[in-house]
Amino acid sequence: MGGGQAAVTVVIPTMGRDSLAALLRALDTATGPPPVEVLVVDDRNGGQPLSLPETRLAVRVLRCGGRGPAAARNTGWRAARTEWVAFLDDDVLPDDDWPSAVADDLTGLDDDVAASVGRIVVPLPRHRRPTDDERDTLALTRSRWITADMAYRRAVLVEVGGFDERFPRAYREDADLALRVRQAGYSIAEGTRSTTHPPRNGDFWASVRRQRGNADNALMRRKHGPGWRAKAGEGRGRLGRHALTTLAGAAGLGLLATGRSAPAAMACGVWAGLTAQFAVRRVADGPRTPAEISRMAVTSAVIPPVACAHRLRGELGAAGHKAVLFDRDDTLIEDVPYLGDPEKVRPMPGAEQALDLLRRAGVLVGVVSNQSGVARGHITREELRAVNERVDELLGPFHAWQVCPHAPDDGCVCRKPKPGLVLRAAGALGVRPRRCVVIGDIGADVAAAAAAGAQAVLVPTARTMPGEIAECRRHAHVAADLPSAARLAMELL
Repeated sequence: MGGGQAAVTVVIPTMGRDSLAALLRALDTATGPPPVEVLVVDDRNGGQPLSLPETRLAVRVLRCGGRGPAAARNTGWRAARTEWVAFLDDDVLPDDDWPSAVADDLTGLDDDVAASVGRIVVPLPRHRRPTDDERDTLALTRSRWITADMAYRRAVLVEVGGFDERFPRAYREDADLALRVRQAGYSIAEGTRSTTHPPRNGDFWASVRRQRGNADNALMRRKHGPGWRAKAGEGRGRLGRHALTTLAGAAGLGLLATGRSAPAAMACGVWAGLTAQFAVRRVADGPRTPAEISRMAVTSAVIPPVACAHRLRGELGAAGHKAVLFDRDDTLIEDVPYLGDPEKVRPMPGAEQALDLLRRAGVLVGVVSNQSGVARGHITREELRAVNERVDELLGPFHAWQVCPHAPDDGCVCRKPKPGLVLRAAGALGVRPRRCVVIGDIGADVAAAAAAGAQAVLVPTARTMPGEIAECRRHAHVAADLPSAARLAMELL
């Protein structure tokens, strides 16, 4: 790392809440070097322009079109030009010294540190126990990688594909990103800075609406395996108990409808016991006012079936995801041996059209690329990263990048024709390998797909050996150009 303090761009996704003005004023009056730029990403679907306070900050407003907080953050960091991008929620208040503290947190970090997370403080009333909504906000202080105050290296965001926009709400998208960053070999540092997050105050049914997050948990399980909660530093969750409660209630109603009163009474008793246990636990942790008690009693009966329904919806949705994985050199961009200069990146004919076809169809797109020039000493990891950033700038965004830096004799499991890159990309995307198609220009691309259980399309170029083309015609598909390959891939999926 070079000397001097780290330059930072601040990204703030917003739905136009009044708290945004207070956040901008706090950044304006705080001590320390101001952000290079503050990118406010308006995620409303239309409406009047945002009303922002007058500040000395360099503020730029971007529009995201109501695609959700993950997409809004992606819009922001892709527009940034500094090495570090700090994300703040629009309802937080950073400490008075936040600019100085974030600069101190980021300056001098080793290259294998991808991010720095701030400390979240939730002020609660001292004269009573917290309500259910306040306890839900308090849980943010125990989140390991919350983007209410989180700074990432921009190059790492490119490398892992940024935030996964399949997470439609501000829930799990931050933990998913952090897990993918750690899987890529990076670490995440804990910063010294602090940011205050005010406690939420929802309506009667707020806790029921929060059960929509169970659909996001299904995607987390698909991407990170059944042990994802432990990886993210979380407890077991209550879905198993909710499922038992729901089954008991449904069984009781079904038995009652068929006239089997004795077993129906037993099943309903189990349901009542589990529901009461859930409600008592929630009441005991709260202020125990009549309004809160009645709210906990009613919502404790509703939450279990709603949580199970959302989880089922999430599982069904995650099972339908599909992806197309592209080789890089001579497939997406012109092949330059051991390319280390971003200025020499030239997209292949039809690359933009092919990617546009897939994105408009809702297909995830990623890159799987052998880059032995790193192991051979012809290019550095920094040069490789810069070239991939340029590819992403010209042809992105990509949902996943998987690169093998090893030489052919290193014995790795990732270098094509081995299946490692394809399997890792499928895992990062939460897609089964059989729901992936690999598009490449040589036989190694096709062989890697076959070894991983994916399908493949060969797009021959001048360097494709005639024997490879003949072999691929027997075992895979061959297309004349990239747009044809994209259309064929969608048929195969």
